[in-house]
Amino acid sequence: MITFYPGPSKVYPQVADYAAEAVRTGIVSLNHRSAEFMAIVQETVRLLHEKLDIPADYHIALVSSATECWEIVAQSLTAHASLHPYNGAFGKKWAEYAYRIKPPISLNEADVLCIVQNETSNGTQVSMDTLAQFRRDFSSLIAVDAVSSMAGVAFEWTLADVWFASVQKCFGLPAGLAVLIYSPAALKRAEEIGEHAHYNSLLFMHENFSKYQTPYTPNGLGIYLLMRVLQQVPPIEEVNARTKQRAADWYAFFEQEMAGSSFKLLIDDPATRSDTVIAVSGNEQVIKAVKAAAQRAGITLGNGYGDWKATTFRIANFPAISDEEIGTLMHFFRSYAN
Repeated sequence: MITFYPGPSKVYPQVADYAAEAVRTGIVSLNHRSAEFMAIVQETVRLLHEKLDIPADYHIALVSSATECWEIVAQSLTAHASLHPYNGAFGKKWAEYAYRIKPPISLNEADVLCIVQNETSNGTQVSMDTLAQFRRDFSSLIAVDAVSSMAGVAFEWTLADVWFASVQKCFGLPAGLAVLIYSPAALKRAEEIGEHAHYNSLLFMHENFSKYQTPYTPNGLGIYLLMRVLQQVPPIEEVNARTKQRAADWYAFFEQEMAGSSFKLLIDDPATRSDTVIAVSGNEQVIKAVKAAAQRAGITLGNGYGDWKATTFRIANFPAISDEEIGTLMHFFRSYAN
């Protein structure tokens, strides 16, 4: 089965060998306070900086999920209130979740702006130019949920103070781990707030990761797999170019080759279309039929999500997916439309 589901999505084929290696060599049984495991954490952090071109003064921690990062931002970095402009289901969920932790008593006092850079639910994204405008207009911290784009496209990291993503999408890994990146300004804010009441308080995490340790028993296998995948992937500039070219190919395919079909791109504005999640719309019967036909052909399309659940399917454009697999899916669509 070839999967184009936008998360959890296809893992790199080498991951199976890396996992077996971790079991065979005893890495999965390492004490997480041991020198051997700390060396794995240190190398993983180094590779994240190198391969994703993260500024040297930005800090990195490894947590369980992007949803946990929503909690960390609300608990450890929000003094008064957070602002959540959104255009999809995950942005809305982040807002609802944050407001349960830190109720928006007065949005005029908002000191964190929370942006979903790539909205997985409907295939939209916030460009770096738009994020730069937010940076100019908002004087305090900016936090970015980059779950379905980090490691797939290049970012201008200094346009935000917090970035985070789970690894089951563009990192090409199994779920159960997330990368949290935060600036010196974010660390300063955490120190000013001084929140120590939770196991995932950012200050506690920072204290541990400064020593290449984790504050609690971690997903050791996940961290090792992340390190090994980072060793194999090219620098983000190369990945970015490939991702954007393949996205352009997908959008051209639906606008040109599939122009007379029952399918239509969900997002009309090219400037706001995602590079990593392509959303295609149609009536409910058409969408149901094409997903079933694809399944029979050995291909899994992503279901629609939220308001678009019944009337869209989504195609992951993640680095682990091969050009040959994309060719197979395009051939399926051509045959299906005819």
